[in-house]
Amino acid sequence: MSKRIKTVYPGVFFREAERIGGRGTERVYYIVFKKEGKVSEEKVGRQFADDMTPAKAARIRAERIENKRKSRKELREEEKARKEADLGKWTLCRIFDEYLKTRPDNKGKCTDQNRFDLYLSELGKKEPHEILPLDVDRIRLKLLKKKSPQTVAHVLNLLTWTINFGHRRNYCAGLPFKIKKPTVDNLKTEDLTPEQINALFQAMEVDCNQEAAALMRLALFTGMRRGELFKLKWEDVDFHRGFISIRNPKGGRDAKIPLNEVAREVLNSIPETESEYVFPGLGGGQRVSFTKAVNRIKKVAGLPSDLRPLHGLRHVFASMLASSGQVDLYTLQRLLTHKDPRMTQRYAHLRDETLKRASNVATDILTTISKQPVDKMEHREF
Repeated sequence: MSKRIKTVYPGVFFREAERIGGRGTERVYYIVFKKEGKVSEEKVGRQFADDMTPAKAARIRAERIENKRKSRKELREEEKARKEADLGKWTLCRIFDEYLKTRPDNKGKCTDQNRFDLYLSELGKKEPHEILPLDVDRIRLKLLKKKSPQTVAHVLNLLTWTINFGHRRNYCAGLPFKIKKPTVDNLKTEDLTPEQINALFQAMEVDCNQEAAALMRLALFTGMRRGELFKLKWEDVDFHRGFISIRNPKGGRDAKIPLNEVAREVLNSIPETESEYVFPGLGGGQRVSFTKAVNRIKKVAGLPSDLRPLHGLRHVFASMLASSGQVDLYTLQRLLTHKDPRMTQRYAHLRDETLKRASNVATDILTTISKQPVDKMEHREF
């Protein structure tokens, strides 16, 4: 050990040592003081690494003598004790980590992680019993200023699921209050008139990005979800039997939907690349967005501003089938891969309107017959 070198401050000295992370040497400052009849010597910091100076070291010495500062050793021991204590606590962050392990890799795991990191991490160090209604209200009101009610509901649902998971595993007690969530209209459907659909076809035909146009056509002709289109691989398309396999759909188990002729034509028009995906993203991997191109096509077609350019076309597909009067709701549920039939019920009013029109046809026929003279009806055949 190098020798002590005194400074102009009483009880403050330094030793020369190799500089951390650089060439040459730096001063390592120490203080010496007497407390309760015992002489103590403590290291207080390095010249460059800790930006320590003789004056700072002298102030630390005075605070140590007056019991206003703990030693570096005491601080290290407290930090170690705190970490050991935390290991025994089931904080929200720790429960969420365990919850995430139970989520399949391809079922929104990344989405949950992002939502937790962005919106719930401020509660991460708390145990569920330490979370107050005010904590949740602050998050809800803060998010509602910038995010849609649907997004806020997703975040608060994740908080609920995480704590319920911890309660089921006996990691923690459940919340003593109910989390208030914003009201969300899940029954929104989007539809287009024949004129709007025609304008859309024309806009897709002339757009410079024919890959985006093909994506929109396939959404319209099959009713597939945005994520299902992005995950679609060539191996999922059975041209021989005429089916498209939907892997890990939002509705639950894998499913198959018919490959109709117009969808077949769209797929045949797409040039295959080295990628396994039908609509590959960067580097041939799975695509995550096509926002700019599809929004451009929507704008050129003059479609409603609130129409979602991909998911909205799924609703157009479903609305056309429901209003045709030729497809029952169970078949529509299968085509849309809805797990819950209540999701398909949003289209029931369209089918009801078709039935009403059909009923009115019968009314018109009977009304016409009733107004005819009896002698003209004697030889009428039904």
